[in-house]
Amino acid sequence: MNELMKTKKSFDEIRHIDEFGNEFWMARELMKTLEYGEYRKFLPIIKKGMEACKNSEYNIFDHFVHVGGMITVGKGAIRKVEDYKLSRYACYLIVQNADPRKEVVALGQTYFAIQTRRQEILESEYYNLPEDEKRRRKRRDIRNGNYSLNKAALDAGVKDFGKFHNSGYKGLYGGETADDIAKRKGLRYREDILDNMGSDELIANLFRISQTEQKLKRENIVGEKNANDAHFKVGQIVRNAIKKAGGILPEDLPTPQKSIKEIDKENKVIIDKNLK
Repeated sequence: MNELMKTKKSFDEIRHIDEFGNEFWMARELMKTLEYGEYRKFLPIIKKGMEACKNSEYNIFDHFVHVGGMITVGKGAIRKVEDYKLSRYACYLIVQNADPRKEVVALGQTYFAIQTRRQEILESEYYNLPEDEKRRRKRRDIRNGNYSLNKAALDAGVKDFGKFHNSGYKGLYGGETADDIAKRKGLRYREDILDNMGSDELIANLFRISQTEQKLKRENIVGEKNANDAHFKVGQIVRNAIKKAGGILPEDLPTPQKSIKEIDKENKVIIDKNLK
């Protein structure tokens, strides 16, 4: 593994995701990765990053969120300390102002520059896609996400996967099971509910899926009931986050006129005609 790949792994390992699906880094963790030994020496670099953010006419508080944290000091004592919750852009500004003589800083500058630009491109491309293509992409992401979630659930001891997945739906949809969702959408028997969701509804479910997988692994959850409870709680958290943000709850989102399978079938007919 080359140095850039090692550095990427280091920065990825301290990356967090909040309840709204936003990624962030903690300043004290970033400090250690950048090989700074004392927070008081790292704080001026954070301040320079904030100044650069302000000069770029971005809202500082969108990228640098001052928070309190707890650390363990001598003999196991706990002490409250200040910290910052940083966006990817904030990290980019910090590494640009860090000591360039440190190899890890130079590699960090490359990492955050590439990742920030890559994210900008992806967001721009996705934003400009037609709704049907957004649906197809998110449906594919969910297919991959459910595959990983099922593996994590199996490791936790889940045997009844129908009940496990319904636990997540119940949390996200205010008590509705997959069958309830299908009936509300007016779907035929065994028609896939995920194929009949718009992009916003798919995104909510994708977040539920990814966060449940992380929770099962992070907390080493064991036992079918515990796994089901975890899936339900994550669904509730996502639901409450949508409420808090003033968004539309998933059961109130419109059902698309055509399923993804119907769209794919129509596209295949068009392609076949063009090939003849």
